Amino acid sequence: MLKNALLVLGFVCSTIAIAQKKDSLSIKNGIDNPSLLATHHFGIFSSRISTNFKLIAPKKTTLSINAVSGNNFHPFVESYFPKDPQVREELSKIIWYQRPFNFVDQETTPAEYMNIVIDAVIKEFRLGINIPLAKKHELGINLKSYLISKGKHPFSFFTGDESVEWFHSNVAGGEDPYGRRYYGLNQVNFKYLDRNGNTLELKNNDFFISGLEINHFYYPTLTINNTRNIFINFGSHLGLNTSKHNSSIDLGLSANAIKKVPLKNNYEFIFAAGMNVLRKNLINFKEVIDLGNNKYLATIESNLEITKFTKKSNFNAFGVNYKIQSRYNKKEEADYYKLIGKWQEINGGWQHGVSTLYKALSNWDFIYTYGTPKLQLSIYIKEDFLVNNAPDFQTGICLKIPVFN
Repeated sequence: MLKNALLVLGFVCSTIAIAQKKDSLSIKNGIDNPSLLATHHFGIFSSRISTNFKLIAPKKTTLSINAVSGNNFHPFVESYFPKDPQVREELSKIIWYQRPFNFVDQETTPAEYMNIVIDAVIKEFRLGINIPLAKKHELGINLKSYLISKGKHPFSFFTGDESVEWFHSNVAGGEDPYGRRYYGLNQVNFKYLDRNGNTLELKNNDFFISGLEINHFYYPTLTINNTRNIFINFGSHLGLNTSKHNSSIDLGLSANAIKKVPLKNNYEFIFAAGMNVLRKNLINFKEVIDLGNNKYLATIESNLEITKFTKKSNFNAFGVNYKIQSRYNKKEEADYYKLIGKWQEINGGWQHGVSTLYKALSNWDFIYTYGTPKLQLSIYIKEDFLVNNAPDFQTGICLKIPVFN
């Protein structure tokens, strides 16, 4: 009798303890990354979609403050796009750096022309607020601004030219692989002439508000949420671009899936994958700079994260994010364009200012997040292992705090 009573008492106590134990979802809502968007010299003027790897609609309104620094570098390069189909056909049979196209004038050799040079440390400042609209809906609003700088120490310690070239000289990449030292360190040279004859030029300390991004997310309730710890959300995205170079509206859609795996000793593993598509310049309010003749930008992204929860309801999380974005320009043009640069004077990479516009851009992010019930602080580094310099290296920090609760 006593033995049975003790068993019942033990069962009741363990049930109460389990009921009182907080689920990780009450502390951390999936993967709540900072803004990981690259400081691409075209991307900063238009909208791009930040992937959402949260599990459910948040219960509290959250304010986020992001500061990002990215080193972008492309030597001066010119490009001709012949209009004659026969000339295009002939050039497509020759590797790009041996194409013998000679431009004389528009009557004898009709062609479109553009040139670009990018040398700057681009800093992004993003202020966002995420508001729960209902049990399954969330609204996000982000104001984004940018500062063009030389990247001198100590204000750009990791992303400045001196640090990047020290890494190339002493660790990997080789001595001055793309001519940074040849052209000079710690300077701004940001100028782009598009094929329509419009010029975009920025100088040191130029600051501008790029626009407003409005995001709506829907979190459906599914059986697999409880049975398999799999969560799905869908997003719709509106971008209002306000800079004088690209006054326009963008529109996009996204879909994301997250798998949560509880582990022993207060650890948790999450794997997430998402995709999105953005229609750039759906509406232009005036003549805009040609920021790529591909009307759509598509992105595929994956994220792994391991989290350790503490007894005080805090957590430490380490994540790895991989993203690949579709090209800015139409792929077929790379079959016949003629590029001209100072290939005799620098070791390589002089063509990247144009050639990377015809390649899918990829990068890796390594993220650390510390969270408590009252704040979440994230830091990350972004590396472009394909060395497309768009950007070459980027760092970011983000603070998120609940407000109005």
